Amino acid sequence: MPVTIKDVARESGVNISTVSRALNDEYGVHPETREHVLAVATRLKYRPNRVARGLVTGRSNTLGLVVSDIRNPFFAEVARGAEDAARAGGCDLVLCNSDLDAGKQMQYVHSLLEKRVDGILMNSVSVLNRAQQQDLAKCSIPIVLLNRAASRKAFSTVSVDNEAGGALAADYLFKLGHRAIAHITGPRHHGNLTGRAHGFLRALANLGCPEPLVLHGQNNFQGGYELTRELLCRQTPITAIFAANDIMAFGATRAIYESGRRIPEDISLIGFDNLELSSVVHPPLTTIHQPKYEIGKAAVEILLRLADKKSDRTPEHRVLGVELIERQSCQKR
Repeated sequence: MPVTIKDVARESGVNISTVSRALNDEYGVHPETREHVLAVATRLKYRPNRVARGLVTGRSNTLGLVVSDIRNPFFAEVARGAEDAARAGGCDLVLCNSDLDAGKQMQYVHSLLEKRVDGILMNSVSVLNRAQQQDLAKCSIPIVLLNRAASRKAFSTVSVDNEAGGALAADYLFKLGHRAIAHITGPRHHGNLTGRAHGFLRALANLGCPEPLVLHGQNNFQGGYELTRELLCRQTPITAIFAANDIMAFGATRAIYESGRRIPEDISLIGFDNLELSSVVHPPLTTIHQPKYEIGKAAVEILLRLADKKSDRTPEHRVLGVELIERQSCQKR
C-alpha cells in the first residue's frame, strides 16, 4: 500500500496539518519539526497524492498541449519550449495529437477538460467556428491558441508576424529577379498560413510583380509534393516557389527532382519555419525563421499566469518576430 500523509504524521509524532504545512513549506512550523517531518517522509518514501491535493487547491498542476500533426518537427520544438516552461512552473504537460482531424481535436480538448487540467495550449487544425469558440469560452480554464485568430476577449494567443514573413519571402525572390512565382500552401482560411499568403501576395503586388499562381492543398510533406507535381505538369514557366512551411518545401523538393529539374538552377525554393532539417537537406533550404521554442514557452507562461489569477483572466496576445535565413536553395535569374 502507498504511504499516506497519515503514516508520516503517525511516524513523526505530529498531527496531519503540521505534516502538510511542513511538506509544503508553509508558515507556522518550527524549523526542527519541519526537518524531522521531511526526514521521516524521505525514509518512508512518501509521495504526495496530487489528485487529493488538487481537490483542496483547485489545481491539477497539469497542462494540455494539442497539436495538429506531431510528425511535423515544428511541433517538436514548440512542445520542447512548452515542456521546459511547464516544468519550471511545477506542472506536467500532456501532449495530444489531432492528426489534422478537427473532430479528434475537440475530443481531446473535452478529454483534457474532464481531467481538470489547469490550462490548454491549442494549435487548431482549422479556424474555430462560432459554436466551438462559445463552447471553449464557457470552460473554467484559460486557453491559449497558437498561430490562430479568435475572439480576443475569450482566448489568449501566441503567434508570429506571418504577414511580415510572407512579405520577406516576396521581397527576397523579387530582388533575385524572379517574376514567374508560385505559392503552395494549405487549405483556405488556415490562420497562420493565410497570413503568410496575404503578406506574400500584397508585397508582390506593391512591387509590381505579376500575380503569382497560388495552389491550395494539405500543409504537409505529401501536400507539398502533390501541389508541386500539379504545378510542374501545367507547363507554366515558373522560376521560383514559396512553400507555406518547410515540410511542404521538402515535398516540393522531391517533386522538382523527380521532374528532372534542379534547385536552384531551374527553380528557386523558399520555405517557412526554419526547421533543423532545413539546414541539412540538399541544397540547404532558404526559409523564414520563426521562434518555435519561444512560442511554446510564451504560451505556457501565459497559461500559468492566468491559472493563478482566477479573478482576473484578461487574455494576453503576443506576436513574435520573424527573419529571413538565406541558404542555397535560391539564386538570381
